[in-house]
Amino acid sequence: MLIKLNPDGIVQPSPSEITPEHVYLNRRQFIARIAATAAAGSALWEMANREAFAQAGTRLAARRNAAYVAPDKVTEFHDATHYNNFYEFGTDKEDPAANAHTLRPRPWTVSIEGEVKKPQTLDIDSLRKMAPLEERIYRLRCVEGWSMVIPWVGYSLSELIKRVEPTSNAKYVEFITLADPKQMPGVRSRILQWPYTEGLRMDEAMHPLALLTVGMYGQVLPNQNGAPVRVIVPWKYGFKSGKSIVKIRFVRDQPRTSWNVSAPDEYGFYANVNPKVDHPRWSQATERRIGEDGFFKRKRETLMFNGYPDVARLYGGMDLRKYY
Repeated sequence: MLIKLNPDGIVQPSPSEITPEHVYLNRRQFIARIAATAAAGSALWEMANREAFAQAGTRLAARRNAAYVAPDKVTEFHDATHYNNFYEFGTDKEDPAANAHTLRPRPWTVSIEGEVKKPQTLDIDSLRKMAPLEERIYRLRCVEGWSMVIPWVGYSLSELIKRVEPTSNAKYVEFITLADPKQMPGVRSRILQWPYTEGLRMDEAMHPLALLTVGMYGQVLPNQNGAPVRVIVPWKYGFKSGKSIVKIRFVRDQPRTSWNVSAPDEYGFYANVNPKVDHPRWSQATERRIGEDGFFKRKRETLMFNGYPDVARLYGGMDLRKYY
């Protein structure tokens, strides 16, 4: 999918992307007719609901930040939204797209708590307006060995951090996500301790690459990709990038994170992309790019820190085999 910008750098849809009015009205009439017969055909209503959910979301005005553009082919939108991990909606890669229509991304608030001078609760609109939105094309590498290249929309997490003024006691940032079994069927399972929790060291969270993310491909985040707000930490494995965040806490001690608690021998707190440190059950030296690398094609080599070498300074003197 190509992202089109006007001369001012604002994302704009092309005429071919705009749904004709008669098609839009026919769709509304179709869904209305199905709703009227819900008592006799609830399965049809669910199908229509999922079809409506799958349509493109509200577009966001964001300037392309050329300093953060991976020189890779962008993953197709369909692949990025139909092959992903979001265990709150199921453990298979296709489950989030099939089940996340139950998530209600509005109304939505995020509370900022802990060691800050200005604790507050922000709704999603306030979060989007806190700093100018940027489009950044980042690589995303997952611990299972697959990767994507996605145009994310958001702004540096440091912008939010500076505004809430952490105290000198704040050494880590903890991200707590929604865990509502009514909206998220996967929360009823015991595969993880809910709510899903992740964290960063303060200097990691302040690095300009760490992105508070509210959109992708020029539009609001789809439900299955972590709507309405998530973080993206591109030099770490994907499980570090918490989705559907409802609370951000600034704390003194290293937070207990979901996968590190569940399987500490497999998922470290830092989780930096490191091709020299294997997962106990598979190698991390190579990866398969979704939508490009077929099953029989030779895998590509994984880059240290996922190709973001500037972050190496954050870990000077650390044994990255021990602090994996």
